[in-house]
Amino acid sequence: MAYIFMDESGDLGFNFRKKKTSRYFVITFLSVANKAPIERIVKKTFQRFSLKDRKHHPGVLHCHKELSSTRLKVLRSLNEKDVRILSIYLNKSKVYTKLHDEKQVLYNYVTNILLDRIYSKKLIPSEGTIHLIASRCETNKFFNENFKNYLKRNLSLYHRLHLDVQIKTPGEEKGLQVTDFACWAIFRKREHGDDSYWKIIKEKVIEESPLFP
Repeated sequence: MAYIFMDESGDLGFNFRKKKTSRYFVITFLSVANKAPIERIVKKTFQRFSLKDRKHHPGVLHCHKELSSTRLKVLRSLNEKDVRILSIYLNKSKVYTKLHDEKQVLYNYVTNILLDRIYSKKLIPSEGTIHLIASRCETNKFFNENFKNYLKRNLSLYHRLHLDVQIKTPGEEKGLQVTDFACWAIFRKREHGDDSYWKIIKEKVIEESPLFP
């Protein structure tokens, strides 16, 4: 059995005149054989919070909103675990214009590439069920039955593996909260040129590739 947690940073908007439109879009996989150690990172992080901090915290770790000290602790804890991280990033200025209005196609394609890479690098077992757990945002229209069926069909057709795709919130699946920190660290390196957080987990990053070089 293997678990792959999936998260994203940035957006797939292409109107760069909008202030909040990111230059990069990053999808990250965090692969583990046993998710319990990853879940304990979240539990221990909250245990370190003061009663005051717990009272005012929403109850779900989100890297972008956390203090730098919390980010460092989570990433250092992650670096101690038996995990593998793969990521693909898009420099959106290089994405073909015809794909700007095909966001679902682009999203599915990137995810499928990561699945293929994680299989070809033998980071997941060749037998048994692979559990892919993707982070769901209420406003993200790409996480739907089409997304799940597309990935299942391709992995079964080309690699003869059984893929169980689940779309969950970080509140429902603690592993997604930890994956968010890894994805954010990679995104920050690309978007803002700050690799200080990425350096903490760089030994766990098996691949970090551009889709459109």
